[in-house]
Amino acid sequence: MSFLSDPRWSDALTRLPDYLGSHVRVSLAAIALGLAVSFPLALMVRRRSVLRDLALGIASVVQTVPGLALLALFYPLLLALAGLSLQWFGYGFSAFGFLPSVLALALYSMLPVLRNTITGLQGIDPAILEAAEGVGMTPQQSLMMVELPLALPVIMAGIRTAAVWVIGTATLSTPIGQTSLGNYIFAGLQTQNWVFVLFGCAAAAALALIVDQLLALIENGLRLRSRARIALGCLGLIALVAATLTPSMARTKTAYVVGAKTFTEQYILSSLIAQRLQAAGLTASRREGLGSNVIFEALVSGDIDVYVDYSGTLWVNQFKHTGIAPRKELLNALAAELKDKYGIALLGELGFENAYALVMPRKKAGELGIRTIADLAPRASALSIAGDYEFFSRPEWASIKQAYNLSFRLQRQMQADFMYAAVASGEADVIAGYTSDGLIAKYDLVTLGDPKSAIPPYDAVVLISPKRANDTRLRDALQPLLGKISIEAMREANLRAAGGNGDSSPDSVARWLWDRVSR
Repeated sequence: MSFLSDPRWSDALTRLPDYLGSHVRVSLAAIALGLAVSFPLALMVRRRSVLRDLALGIASVVQTVPGLALLALFYPLLLALAGLSLQWFGYGFSAFGFLPSVLALALYSMLPVLRNTITGLQGIDPAILEAAEGVGMTPQQSLMMVELPLALPVIMAGIRTAAVWVIGTATLSTPIGQTSLGNYIFAGLQTQNWVFVLFGCAAAAALALIVDQLLALIENGLRLRSRARIALGCLGLIALVAATLTPSMARTKTAYVVGAKTFTEQYILSSLIAQRLQAAGLTASRREGLGSNVIFEALVSGDIDVYVDYSGTLWVNQFKHTGIAPRKELLNALAAELKDKYGIALLGELGFENAYALVMPRKKAGELGIRTIADLAPRASALSIAGDYEFFSRPEWASIKQAYNLSFRLQRQMQADFMYAAVASGEADVIAGYTSDGLIAKYDLVTLGDPKSAIPPYDAVVLISPKRANDTRLRDALQPLLGKISIEAMREANLRAAGGNGDSSPDSVARWLWDRVSR
C-alpha cells in the first residue's frame, strides 16, 4: 500500500469539516475578544508612560506562559466561577472546551495588537498632529480622522501576528475539550497514526498562512490606499469563515457525547461506545484527548455523557483514599461514593483491568533476577525510570516509592507509547506501563509483581453523567459490553492500534473488538 493510498487519508478528510470549523470558530472568537480588549486599552495608555509600560509588561509575561499550561489553567478557574454562579444566581455555564479556550487564546493575541497600536500611534510625525490641532480639531477628531488612519497599516501588522499565534496555539485546546485541528495531532501521537499528525500540522499551517496572506492584502491596501486590495482581503476572509463555519454549525446537536482520555486504549473504547450507541439508533459524538481531571469534571457537569475510567484512578486521585480495599469491596464503595457525592452512575465493569505496573525488558529482568518491585528496590539507584506525563505526580507513585523505598538514578517523562520503545532500546531501564497494553508483548517486556499491594485495582468501568444516570436507552445500548472485554482482547486491540497501518485506526480496531467479544 502506497503512502498516499493509505485509507487514513480518507478518514482524515472525513473529519476535516468538523475539526476545521471548530478551529476557525474558536480562533475567530479569541481574536475578536483580544482586539476588543487590547485596542481600546492601547488607546487609553498610549500617552501615559507608567500605564503603557505596565500593560505591555503584563501582556509580555502572558507570552512566556506555555500555551498548553495557559489553556489548562483557565479550566479549573472557570469551573470554580461556574459553581459560584450557580450557587449565587441560580445560573451556571459550561467551563468545558470553548470558553476557556477563547479566554486563554485572547490573552495570547493581546501583545502584538497592543504593542503595534501603541507603536503606530507614537510613530506619527508630530508636525502632522500640530497641523491637525492648528485647523481646530479636537483630540478625539485628531485620533479618528488623522492618527488612526495613518497608524492602521502598523496595527494590521499586529493583527496578522496575533492571528497566526492564535491559530497555531488553538491546536493545544484539545485536552480541555475544544475540538480543533489539534485533535488530529493528539490522536495521531497517541495511536501512532502519523498520517493524522502530518495532516493536522499541514492543515493548521495552511490555515495560518491563508489568514496571514489575506490580512497582508488588507494591510498593503491600507498602506497604499488601495480600496480594491482591502475589499479583496475582506472578501477572502469572509469566504474562508463562511466555508469553514457553515458545515460545522449546520450539524445537528448530538444527543450523546462520549469522552476519552489521552492514550490509545481510551480512543478505542470511546469509538466502541459511540458505535454501540449508533447501532442502538442513538446519535453520538466524541470528545477525545482529555486530561484525567478535565474529563471527570466534564462528566459531573454534563458536558460529556459517558466514558470509561479506572477504579484505581477514581479511588486514589478523585477521592484521595489512601487505603486499598479488595477489588469487589472497592468497586462497591466507589459506586456508592460516585452516586452520593456527584450523582454519577457506575454502570458496570467492562471485564478487564488496566493497572499501572513497573515494566522491564524480559531479558534484563531475568539477568538481574528481578521478578517483583521488591527485587527491583535494591538495584533501583543504578537504574533509570520513565513514566507518562502525569505518573510521577500521582499518589500511586508516592505509594510505590514509600512501600518499597524506591530511589532511581534518573526519572524521565515522555509520551506514553514512546516509553515502550525507550525501555526496549535501553533508553530507560524501567517504565511505568499499563497491564493491558499490547506493546508489552510486542517488545518482549515483563510486568513486575507488587507483593505489598501498593498499586490499587484498576478495573475499567463505564461512568454515566448525572443528567443521564437514569437514561434507559443509554444503559440498554451499553449493557452488552459489560463483563465482555477480557484482558487478552484488550491487549490485542491495543497492539492492533499500534500497528501503524490503515486498519489500525481506533474505529476499525473498535469494530474488530466488538466482533470478538460478541461471538
